[in-house]
Amino acid sequence: MAAEPKQSEIEQLRLRERLAKLRNLPLIGGVSVGGELARLERQIERIATEPSADEVWHSVELARHQDRPYTLDYVERIFDDFVELHGDRSFADDPAIVAGLARFRGRTIALVGHQKGRDIRERTHRNFGMPYPEGYRKAMRVMELADRHGFPVFTLVDTPGAYPGVAAEQHGQGGWIARCQLAMVRLTVPSICCVIGEGGSGGAVAIAVADRVLMQENAIYSVISPEGCAAILWRDASEAKKAAAAFKPDARHCLDLGVIDGIVAEPEGGAQLDFDAAAALLGDGLAAALDPIADLDADERRRARRARFRAMGVFAS
Repeated sequence: MAAEPKQSEIEQLRLRERLAKLRNLPLIGGVSVGGELARLERQIERIATEPSADEVWHSVELARHQDRPYTLDYVERIFDDFVELHGDRSFADDPAIVAGLARFRGRTIALVGHQKGRDIRERTHRNFGMPYPEGYRKAMRVMELADRHGFPVFTLVDTPGAYPGVAAEQHGQGGWIARCQLAMVRLTVPSICCVIGEGGSGGAVAIAVADRVLMQENAIYSVISPEGCAAILWRDASEAKKAAAAFKPDARHCLDLGVIDGIVAEPEGGAQLDFDAAAALLGDGLAAALDPIADLDADERRRARRARFRAMGVFAS
């Protein structure tokens, strides 16, 4: 029994039929459809090289892989003399956010990152990497310390999203996410973010408003999870693969959309197969992103940061 054609193949066939009709169209002298022909050819080429639904879903699975390196795994391999700072100086310490000061290739930096857990006990302790408001207040405290002393800020994003529970909402979850974003926008020091696993919704973007935003090759970054999107659109979370194919949270598509600035390569098969190689590649990516902006004027850097994020989603005719 022959396999059914993929949606991308059907789309290519439809476009090729349009292209053939245009090429054979009898035209009045002086009339040209060259621009439309070129546009259709570009569209066919893009679809031909487009990752399939299976490839997009594979990125989702790798981003969520239980053995994937987390923030503290990279801290151990990339940074020296890491001193973790605890507490938000207001309510509590949130273990879902790791924050502190460290040395990175000869310079002092501030580091903020999400931290998941390896076993059920640690996952419960870390709340599966989903921060409460106190986590974002801790992140802001460390960022403000870095800004005061002129230390670059690095953030590593890996969360399904901010914790959606009643207690978090009662503590002002949405407002503290917004304040954390505002704190990053106002930084006068260089800031680099890298999505190292799941970049989920406001929980991710709260610490991702940086001068340069990177993604590891098999990370994902989106406003909603595939399951959440499927539950809204089709009332069925099992359609998550279909949803992911539609909104494309993988690194390649995020780069095409201009949401990120670069992709950090991973060892073949994914970062979970070789922590040391993944860390070396991530360290090189962070250094390459930091060097061009490290010596820029602070006001210029802040203006460029604001302009970059305000331009997202804006279409000009």
